[in-house]
Amino acid sequence: MTQSQYSQTPRLALTDAIIDAKARKNLTFEDIAQGTGLSLAFVTAALLGQHPLPADAARVVVDRLELEEDAFFLLQTIPVRGSIPGGIPTDPTIYRFYEMVQVYGSTLKALVHEQFGDGIISAIDFKLDIKKVDDPNGGSRAVITLDGKYLPTKPF
Repeated sequence: MTQSQYSQTPRLALTDAIIDAKARKNLTFEDIAQGTGLSLAFVTAALLGQHPLPADAARVVVDRLELEEDAFFLLQTIPVRGSIPGGIPTDPTIYRFYEMVQVYGSTLKALVHEQFGDGIISAIDFKLDIKKVDDPNGGSRAVITLDGKYLPTKPF
């Protein structure tokens, strides 16, 4: 039976254990995700407490990180989602995403509505990808793809 959490506390403790084991074993999130059959972004989000993992993927993670057996069950529970506490984020990387939405959020909304009509872009039927590419002017660039299903508003 699917279980869900009512508090972030257990998953936050598990996330701490996961990050400790990841560092101790000198693994990347990609190393941990290998063999789960799931995307790197989804597994990483799950390890950070934002998604449940299917049992087979949870087993791969627990075995790879040598976590306590309780982690196997906890990784399968539906978490209390949301990783940014109230207020403006202070972590510089997260803040830049917040800033992007502050600057371009209304533009994205206007373009979505103009091109699709009244509705939303789903974060449930969703894919996320990030790639590092060379910048022709030197350095690197991040290409971030947010691929969500469009869900039209339905009059009732």
